Amino acid sequence: MILKAGMVYLRALDVEDTESFYRWGCDDEITQYSLSGYRYPQSRADVQKWLSQINDDSRTITFGIVLQETHQLIGYTGISSMSTLNRSGEFFILIGEKDLWGKGIASLVTRRITEYAFADIGLHRMTLTAFADNPAAVKAYSNAGYRQEGVLRDAGFRHGEFKDKVAMAVLSTEWSFNSVS
Repeated sequence: MILKAGMVYLRALDVEDTESFYRWGCDDEITQYSLSGYRYPQSRADVQKWLSQINDDSRTITFGIVLQETHQLIGYTGISSMSTLNRSGEFFILIGEKDLWGKGIASLVTRRITEYAFADIGLHRMTLTAFADNPAAVKAYSNAGYRQEGVLRDAGFRHGEFKDKVAMAVLSTEWSFNSVS
């Protein structure tokens, strides 16, 4: 399945994406706000194994983010912790190419995945967390329609200290289905 989103499209990941993920994983600046498991050095074989199993969990949907113009993989995104009972999921994203940070891609992809969650999967609530000291992420999520619900105190450990995370969410009943460009 391919989802279009402005200057990028979203496609399935596979083991051929190993080199990009390995390169991103070796750069602390890229991974500093990522989930804990991605913060530790991994071998190419570890990354390849992870990619070969990425679609095995029925509670997670993952896509590669690809530039339309060059077909270059620039990151990944998706929905984790999906609950059919609660009709909810948690959004995640990583833009691995630093020269594309601040270009609005994260907001665009966030909107596209959120619309997919509501319109295609039938979820009612999408959540996410962002480190409070990462204002670019909080702004991207706000621009995509997410609202801050609170602060999770000392919820992450980075750079030798505990850091707060901002909890954000959006409901299907407040979502504008014309928001994806």
